[in-house]
Amino acid sequence: PTDDGSLIIEAEDYADFIKKEPGALPYIKRFVGAEEFIKGKMRYCLWLVGISPKQLLSMPLVKKRVEAVRAFRLASKKEATRKDADTPTLFQEIRQPKENYILVPSVSSERREYVPIGFMTPDVICSNKVSLLPSATLYHFGILTSSVHNAWMRAVCGRLEMRYRYSKDIVYNNFPWPTATDADRAKIEATAQAILDARAAYPDSSLADLYDAAAMPPDLRRAHSLNDAAVLRLYGLPADAPEPTIVAHLMNLYKELTASN
Repeated sequence: PTDDGSLIIEAEDYADFIKKEPGALPYIKRFVGAEEFIKGKMRYCLWLVGISPKQLLSMPLVKKRVEAVRAFRLASKKEATRKDADTPTLFQEIRQPKENYILVPSVSSERREYVPIGFMTPDVICSNKVSLLPSATLYHFGILTSSVHNAWMRAVCGRLEMRYRYSKDIVYNNFPWPTATDADRAKIEATAQAILDARAAYPDSSLADLYDAAAMPPDLRRAHSLNDAAVLRLYGLPADAPEPTIVAHLMNLYKELTASN
């Protein structure tokens, strides 16, 4: 946002802000980075895309925050930031999809078998602490949350201390996707939806809770196992293929794909 915090509403301030400025509610969206997403922390932002001058001027608390954004940007040493003081209602960089998307935390604990990723609706706004895949389907979610993709991620990703550091350039862009028929896609979509349904059965638990090795619910683990088996079949691998075998297979596919390009 490049806003000095003026477009952000912290959880502890949310209720008071809405009470004082109820007209702002349609313009307040959930704002998530890796920590908010994984740990279930609530944080919000003023998302003023498309707001009319009349609407803005009718909300003095929002107007005050927008004025603070303008002042902050004007004081910047960067020419581009000073130029964006002309649009203080907007985040300086907007990459938010207008359709469903996949969210991948930039950093995740090495103790988790699966990096928790999200299948998100466009009303949840992403910070720069996550990667996102726009126009995503449940098929994409199923592949990326599988043991196959997680094995690839562990083999090639960078590290922050010992935590996994997911990179679009190294992990995602080099990942060899399987060849899938419509029937294959439908199968993966079904197993992917089962994972989301199993998560939704525990609304009081964060993803950090759900993907803790000791606390992972049996129905969520089974949903992942069924999804893993379906994805492994797409790659021509048995359901019980160990991780070194998976990585070796993917590396061979990668070599074939890069040799033909």
